[in-house]
Amino acid sequence: MSQPRDDRQDDLFCPSLEKIINLRHPLVRLAAEIDWDFLAGRFSSVCRLGPGQPPLPTRLVAGLFILKHMHNLSDEALCDRWVENPYFQYFCGEVVFRHDLPFDRSSLTRWRQRLGEEQIAALLQESLSVAHRTGAIETKDLERVVVDTTVQEKAIAHPSDARLMHRAIEKLVGLAKRESVELRQSYLRVARRAAIMVGRYTHAHQFKRARRELKFLRTRLGRIIRDIRRKIEGDPALEDRFGPLLDLAHRVRHQEQRQRGPKVYSLHAPEVECIGKGKARAPYEFGCKVSIATPATAPKGGQFVLHAKALHGNPYDGHTLGPVIADLEKLTGVAARRIHGDKGYRGHNYPDRFKVWISGQVRRVTKAIRREMRRRAAVEPVIGHLKDDHRMRRNHLKGRDGDRTNAVLAAAGYNFSLLRRWLTELLCGLLWILCRHLSQPHLA
Repeated sequence: MSQPRDDRQDDLFCPSLEKIINLRHPLVRLAAEIDWDFLAGRFSSVCRLGPGQPPLPTRLVAGLFILKHMHNLSDEALCDRWVENPYFQYFCGEVVFRHDLPFDRSSLTRWRQRLGEEQIAALLQESLSVAHRTGAIETKDLERVVVDTTVQEKAIAHPSDARLMHRAIEKLVGLAKRESVELRQSYLRVARRAAIMVGRYTHAHQFKRARRELKFLRTRLGRIIRDIRRKIEGDPALEDRFGPLLDLAHRVRHQEQRQRGPKVYSLHAPEVECIGKGKARAPYEFGCKVSIATPATAPKGGQFVLHAKALHGNPYDGHTLGPVIADLEKLTGVAARRIHGDKGYRGHNYPDRFKVWISGQVRRVTKAIRREMRRRAAVEPVIGHLKDDHRMRRNHLKGRDGDRTNAVLAAAGYNFSLLRRWLTELLCGLLWILCRHLSQPHLA
């Protein structure tokens, strides 16, 4: 793979985009403020010289990621909107209006996998740089931060033993059919009926009958596992092909409801964890924990996200504070002077404990610190916007890398949305000042 290409061309018979769009549009002004060369340098670092078609232009890729999470669009919806929206095309660096996509939808997936969390974090870093250059956020806002955690749920069905065992049977039988491994019996029809009856009996509070059907499913799953292992024994290629799925099916068959330690909650996303945050409406959520950091002050441009990171293993909040603040200071280049957290951060591992204030703390609290502590709850609506408006509510990206990538992209999309609003307000303010100045009578 060679370096990213730039195949933009002027068309003699088509007017340029600058002649048909409003150059005072917020997206146009935002595109002018972003340092695309910085993003190109970070994104191009994953490309190596070699044979093959050159990858897409880095500005196109970066612009697509920003627009996707600014407007809460799926990959398919983003492609549809890009073709019909000249402002989207201008934001991504096009010179003339294009009536067809210069890329395939799967290119977004390939670029997300290629870049990873470390390179995609450049979007979040650039959003903060633009905010600082335009006056939306000041250095003092980066020195006082609020840290909190939330759950980024995975796009999986609500797990149950019956469903998991039924899905394991379906996947094993389907894989055996594709690999031409002849099974003694598939049990697909009876397993489907047993899974249905478990739900019906449970709904009717006939738990003894439900347990009987569940035992039936567990027995049939064990038979299929043993049958496949006998048939593929001695064939390294088939053992490698069946190995991961057989291990997952074995874990599903033997796990119990109240067992300690990791469990399988989804066959297509085995990294999912069960997290209880004490919510009455959602006692348990299935996904991964995400740490969010925002300013403890009130920046002019809004409550920006300073740092976002997915944390796997369901760690205790206090044990995540040290690494999170270290990453935050590396990202912003500003040392944190005061850190505010809720009571979940008691017993934290941050080296300088005198910089950390926990909600409800009384000692060493001055008027300025008390004022910042009252703003600690400002992180909660930010988390709500990240989930509802910027695709953190339900993560569709695959694996743990997808969890990390989606958290950073959601934060970057949220920040760029605030910047778009900030630039609009700046333009309106300048126009108001100009109109007021022109309307005043001038002395001769």
